[in-house]
Amino acid sequence: MDSTETFTQRAFLPPFANYQLDIAYDEMFTPEGQPRPNYQYLHQLLLELPATELRQRQHAADITFLNQGITFTVYGGSDGTERIFPYDLLPRIITSDEWATIEKGLTQRIIALNLFLKDIYHEAHILNDKIVPKALVYSCRYFRREMMGLRVPNDIYVSIAGIDLIRLSDGQFVVLEDNLRVPSGVSYMLANRQVMKHVFPRLFSRYDIRPIDHYGQALLATLRSLAPPNCTDPTIALLTPGVFNSAYFEHTFLARQMGIELVEGRDLLIHNNIVYMRTTGGLKRVDVIYRRIDDDFVDPLAFRPDSTLGVAGLLNAYRCGNVSLANAIGTGIADDKALYAYVPAIIRYYLKEDPILQNVETYLLTDKSQRNYVLEHLGELVVKAVGESGGYGMLIGPHSTQEQREQFRKRILVEPRNYIAQPTLSFSRAPCFLDGQVEPRHVDLRPYILYGKQVTIVPGGLTRVALRRGSLVVNSSQGGGSKDTWILYD
Repeated sequence: MDSTETFTQRAFLPPFANYQLDIAYDEMFTPEGQPRPNYQYLHQLLLELPATELRQRQHAADITFLNQGITFTVYGGSDGTERIFPYDLLPRIITSDEWATIEKGLTQRIIALNLFLKDIYHEAHILNDKIVPKALVYSCRYFRREMMGLRVPNDIYVSIAGIDLIRLSDGQFVVLEDNLRVPSGVSYMLANRQVMKHVFPRLFSRYDIRPIDHYGQALLATLRSLAPPNCTDPTIALLTPGVFNSAYFEHTFLARQMGIELVEGRDLLIHNNIVYMRTTGGLKRVDVIYRRIDDDFVDPLAFRPDSTLGVAGLLNAYRCGNVSLANAIGTGIADDKALYAYVPAIIRYYLKEDPILQNVETYLLTDKSQRNYVLEHLGELVVKAVGESGGYGMLIGPHSTQEQREQFRKRILVEPRNYIAQPTLSFSRAPCFLDGQVEPRHVDLRPYILYGKQVTIVPGGLTRVALRRGSLVVNSSQGGGSKDTWILYD
């Protein structure tokens, strides 16, 4: 848009006047500019509806988010931390065939990663066979020696996962990151669907969309399956760091969906290695804890002694088998971004199968030749800290300054184990309604996986959007938003 073009002038432009295709895969249009079959009705509707009506619907969605308190927290900002979660009105539409591949690939991946975690905390066959370097595992800050030899319920370490996918220019989905410690965002997936049904019922009714409303009950069933032996009616609680945590809205949302108690560390106590919850009727035993607190903070006697968020003695109760945790302590090693590079080999080792979903090419900076290549090409690559999330600790080379590249060069040289690098990918773009126009923006997809008695993946996920023009960063903390994700029936 020309800088002199006013908001009013944009209102009278055709809706796709500023929509330009490039080398990235476009979710709505073919390279020839024709709407894809799954987007044809949406495309036609956008041509017919006046921009004023679309704005009214977008405003109604924003008001709904505001009234429901659907927010997230940005740390370190000077203008207040609490913000309404940015929402784009136009859904992302994925076909049944595309989803079938994603579902199979994610199921394969979560099973293999759980087998890996069980192995490294017991026999360590994969390390002894030199498929994964021992040094990589044992140097990871999320590896917990306290978990060595400890059996977890059903041998499932990761019960709840959110795995980030992107679609490359050839249309194939690949895995960008594994989020296995305390994955967040599922409440926004559910809220997006509720809002879409409310503000755009005409569009919703024209598509045959698979439901996601059962996620809360599926999560509850997963947690119940983790209960200690001989516990037929487990008491389950969601452990939150409290109101100042960035995902506190999600914690309250999920606890309400499941009908379980939302507790903080101060609400729990340990007696004779059994966890109890303080209630108005006295103490009540807790059998399963869905924890939204990182390992470091769950037990000040075992990990960080300055933590006021966890429960003193929780690790001992866990080791005695008197309480189950989801996810298990020590799962962070499996979403270390350096270990990510070995997941295809992990899948082949345990399952004797080729990966259904491929990885993005990844440079390990502990390797001298790979490190030298990255240092010579910082302006072309994306560099990530292996243990960070939310878009923090990251350098996007093509969008960086010389000063930023020099800072990362120094960090890499001081601590190469702490960083990986990947090519700057032109991942897919989807149509978004912005300032009265439909424009493409880069998107990723975070499906949510539950692993209890079986693997359950609700058909959809959180589509995150890089709302800033030209941006590749979809994280809400970095200016991103989200949209509803529709998985179609056949």
